[in-house]
Amino acid sequence: MPVENLSFAAPFFTVRLLTDVTTYDLDTRAIALNLGKSAISVEQQSLAPLTSVIVQDCTLSDVERCLLIEGFDDHEDDEAFFKEIKAHWPSAFDVRREERLRGVSHYMSPKSIKGDLGLTMYHSGSVPLKVGLHRDHPFCPVPGFREVHTQVVGFGKMQQCREKDVGTLYLEEPMAPGTTHRPMYDANGNYPWHQYETITPSVFLAVELLPQGASFPGQEM
Repeated sequence: MPVENLSFAAPFFTVRLLTDVTTYDLDTRAIALNLGKSAISVEQQSLAPLTSVIVQDCTLSDVERCLLIEGFDDHEDDEAFFKEIKAHWPSAFDVRREERLRGVSHYMSPKSIKGDLGLTMYHSGSVPLKVGLHRDHPFCPVPGFREVHTQVVGFGKMQQCREKDVGTLYLEEPMAPGTTHRPMYDANGNYPWHQYETITPSVFLAVELLPQGASFPGQEM
């Protein structure tokens, strides 16, 4: 299906997945995230793989795979918007049962799975968030797992550390709406100690790309 509406972030955001589309005329405003292996043309500009921008009233061309997130700046009151999200999405700890998430103001949407692609929205409600440094992704034992995060609402930062200690931080990337941090995995799929941290209460998208031979928990091969 060239254009597919994904419901995992409803009713808060409209998310569309474009696959193998020669041209797509956008008549609204959206975050565009290139999930393909080649660049997407945005009018006269080029959007590289695993990067994102805010686009508006334009034509996208040569799309292998692209995610569009609409409605990210439609609300007038962040506090009221986040309160509504908390009423709909469970806490990340209740879903994932990871100790680093216990007691953290961190909420998550359902996960949308499309083949090797997993998409989940998160609302981070406190500043600082203190979600905890991590570098492993136990559900994917196959080497080559790729993950990036895209800021949707509010402001955050992705932090990388030498050890499981924020005092060893060596790289920090600020993230505003429409920003995706640079991939941090190496050629073998190894990650540094890293965490997402809030600057303001936020919503961000987690994008998981599985290597060949892997599957998401509960997903049939």
